[in-house]
Amino acid sequence: MTASAFLPRQAAHAERGADCYSTPPEAVHALLAVETIPGGAVWEPCCGLGNITRVLRAVGHEVYATDLVDYQSPDQDAAGIDFPLEHGSAPYYIGSIVTNPPYKLAAQFVRHALLLVPRAYMLLPLTFLESERRTAILESGWLKRVWIFRNRLPRMHRHNWDGPRSSSAVAFAWYCFDRENPGETTLHRLSWRAQP
Repeated sequence: MTASAFLPRQAAHAERGADCYSTPPEAVHALLAVETIPGGAVWEPCCGLGNITRVLRAVGHEVYATDLVDYQSPDQDAAGIDFPLEHGSAPYYIGSIVTNPPYKLAAQFVRHALLLVPRAYMLLPLTFLESERRTAILESGWLKRVWIFRNRLPRMHRHNWDGPRSSSAVAFAWYCFDRENPGETTLHRLSWRAQP
């Protein structure tokens, strides 16, 4: 038996469709416990079913929630928005982008977000740090902080998934980019579980 037999199976791109994996609200609460998202509205360009949007709105942020797909969510402001391909500018009132982008397009999302706004907060697998192809993004001085979850997030199941629920085998982190204040990247750890 090969080692891969013990690893969780990742769905093929064709199965994953638009890559809608709902972000656990706990992940957003953890970000807000360690980062202050500055004034101006927040754009959530991969809002999916609205998990990030609901948490941000609940703490008082104005959020422009869009997605490529119309998920018929009351938390979605617009559908049919292909974020990394269609927008040459952000609405004037947007100050930050907070999202969990489809991993296959993560580098495009980061690059495009930083062309549009000064600050972006991206929930991505820890392996995003590994690639040679992402050197320009990761070593530009714009990646200010990486908040690595010390415990695995609750499993992000694909939209309309009806298979077994399992724990996550993927390590995630919040990547905090700031185009206006370049400098060294710092690594930190955080937990999504309530601390005693």
